[in-house]
Amino acid sequence: MAQRQPVVRPLVQRHARIAAAFGVLALVSVAVPAGVSFAGTDRVPAAPERPTASEGGYGVDPRVPEELAPPAGHVLHAVLKARGVQVYECRSAAWALLEPAASLTGVTVRPVKKVSALHFRGPSWQSDQDGSLLEADPEGVVRVPSEHPGGIPQLRLRAKSTRGTGTFAKVTWIQRIDTVGGLAPARACTDGTVAVPYRAVYRFFVAA
Repeated sequence: MAQRQPVVRPLVQRHARIAAAFGVLALVSVAVPAGVSFAGTDRVPAAPERPTASEGGYGVDPRVPEELAPPAGHVLHAVLKARGVQVYECRSAAWALLEPAASLTGVTVRPVKKVSALHFRGPSWQSDQDGSLLEADPEGVVRVPSEHPGGIPQLRLRAKSTRGTGTFAKVTWIQRIDTVGGLAPARACTDGTVAVPYRAVYRFFVAA
């Protein structure tokens, strides 16, 4: 009688499903989808790799300065990586911030969904998928120095207004963290504008 061979396919499939589940958890942990590229930002200093950590109930993360944590009762909604420029104009012989211009790609947390947006003057963020718009209050901004030399400050901002029913419709607080590049030139100026490349991670919160 021929000896029966053990059935291994279901076990392999189960292992594959488990691996896939861990992959989704890892995606939420860093909150950036695979395949996001920062090609074309070679002028921005490279940021060293940092360990990831799971998100707490109020978006507290060891990588985020405590001063930037949102008030209790607000939870992490989305995390997006930004690549773009900080635009400065010459005012009274010194460079002053005019506006940011950046593209953002990342994910929402519940459910896990890939999203993308644009960042521009306001400061404002607008989904290029559903058109929802978020504008932050320029007053009362909390600033913490960047961990990277030459990086613009890390920020916590309160949402001032929103529009639409999509990604940014219910956002209450915004963090800008892990900033690389973007500082105004140190040299004096006489006129004109200058665009300085930068990278950052933006985290968006909603009321629990």
